[in-house]
Amino acid sequence: MKNSYKSKISNLKNHNVVKEYLSLIAKFNEKIDIIKKGGGKASIQKQHDKGRLTAKERINFLIDDNSSFMEFGRFAGYNMYEEYGGCPSGGLIAGVGLINNFNFMIIANDATVKAGAYFEVTLKKTLRAQEIAYKNNLPIIYLVDSAGVFLPIQDQVFPDESHFGKIFYNNARLSSNGNMQIASVMGPCVAGGAYLPVMCDKYIMTKGSSMFLAGPALVKAAVGQEIDSETLGGSKTHSSISGIVDYEVEDDYEALLKIKEIVDNVNLKQNNLSFDSSDPLFKFEDLYNYLDVENNSQYDIKEIIARIVDESKFIEFKENYGKTIVCVNAKIGGYKVGIVANQKTIIKSDDGQIQLGGVIYNDSADKGARFIMNCNQDKIPIIFIHDVNGFMVGKHAEWSGIAKDGAKMVNAVSNSVVPKITLIVGGSYGAGNYAMSGKAYDPSFIFAWPNSKIAVMGGDQAAKTLTSLKISKLGKISNEEKNTIYKDIKDTYDKQSHITYAAARLWVDEIIEPKDTRLILIRSLKIVNNSNLNKKANYGVFQVWKML
Repeated sequence: MKNSYKSKISNLKNHNVVKEYLSLIAKFNEKIDIIKKGGGKASIQKQHDKGRLTAKERINFLIDDNSSFMEFGRFAGYNMYEEYGGCPSGGLIAGVGLINNFNFMIIANDATVKAGAYFEVTLKKTLRAQEIAYKNNLPIIYLVDSAGVFLPIQDQVFPDESHFGKIFYNNARLSSNGNMQIASVMGPCVAGGAYLPVMCDKYIMTKGSSMFLAGPALVKAAVGQEIDSETLGGSKTHSSISGIVDYEVEDDYEALLKIKEIVDNVNLKQNNLSFDSSDPLFKFEDLYNYLDVENNSQYDIKEIIARIVDESKFIEFKENYGKTIVCVNAKIGGYKVGIVANQKTIIKSDDGQIQLGGVIYNDSADKGARFIMNCNQDKIPIIFIHDVNGFMVGKHAEWSGIAKDGAKMVNAVSNSVVPKITLIVGGSYGAGNYAMSGKAYDPSFIFAWPNSKIAVMGGDQAAKTLTSLKISKLGKISNEEKNTIYKDIKDTYDKQSHITYAAARLWVDEIIEPKDTRLILIRSLKIVNNSNLNKKANYGVFQVWKML
């Protein structure tokens, strides 16, 4: 491997840029602090008054000492459901934690948020957690404390293919796949939700909790029986009469200790290999001198790569061809990876063509497709680093077959079988999002920096296009009216393209601080190392086109 990358920005002193970027990070952390409070102090106290821990307290007690919890979906439901008082973090805590030094997916209802009721985003987050576990052969622990479906919006929760029933479908598929599932009911578990713990391998229930398909009021209305919750579906009933519960325990602490005891007495197969590695040569904080928070400036993507990979060393594939995409082989935390990244500098190709940074051209699409296929041949994970405006447009691009070359790259991404980890560091626009393994392309994880944006196009472009269309229908209007139309459209687009809007809808798994990028990538690579790397990629039909 060649010598380490030679950074050109280590000594930059751009104080204004630093100030802007640090301000962005501070605002991001303020939002995180609010989210961490869940349903608020009063709701937390109510949970404690019942003798129960909060979801976060349960997880912190469960995972290994001196280990960190890799949480995702913290922004789920952000600024949504405001007419119902909000749904911080989707009313659910999910992520990967170490128990006895094994990675577990942990899914915990947050009873401080609407008594742990399920909104549509709660379901979406649960399904994403199950999906990650399935792909990476992770066992799952469910810490159940939920009032069931949030009834005012039951139509968003119940009948569709990705609604409540999908959880139980996944329970069955996970069991068939060999993923151990442990459920601990630590509060209410009602209606359809009762199927989740029953479909798990191990079932723990605390005293004072309840589980039933229909509560006392519904039982009385349906069959005329009068019965209390404890007799109908308490821990004693299910541990000694129905036989559903495997372990009846006193309280939350005993339940969590029982989980640890179970884990200690089963054989888990995980590839927990760790590798020797060396840190990058350059500080991540250097980038705060260099990157524009509005994503409008040009920069060299290799400066970011050099602060992620071991020893800042990498081998660049087709260095002098298709330069608006950078493809490198490197190691991160000792794990071998391929990296596909958008170059943001203006480039003059050897044939004299000026190419704009962040745009995918014919040659760069061709190069990206070939590199992705190489990574599949070599059975190494791929990290996609987005700051992409989309594919090149215009007469020359169309005549050169940009759609064909773009389709080639999309095909390669779609049929790639090695783990894909997506990192959005700037814009992720249009079909560029697809070619760089956006949400629809099944990445194992998808992370984003706080300055990131996701949309079909930039706000300014969208506003100009839509304003022109609207004016053509309205006829002659004043400049003031034109400006008002433009501003309204742009404001809407800017709001919808903001990364918190995307994270609220789980289009990304997590927004992360730039300085944490390398550690999160290493943790992710360790997790995906448990996925099946022996699948063979089949790319189907590629359209071939040759310029005469």
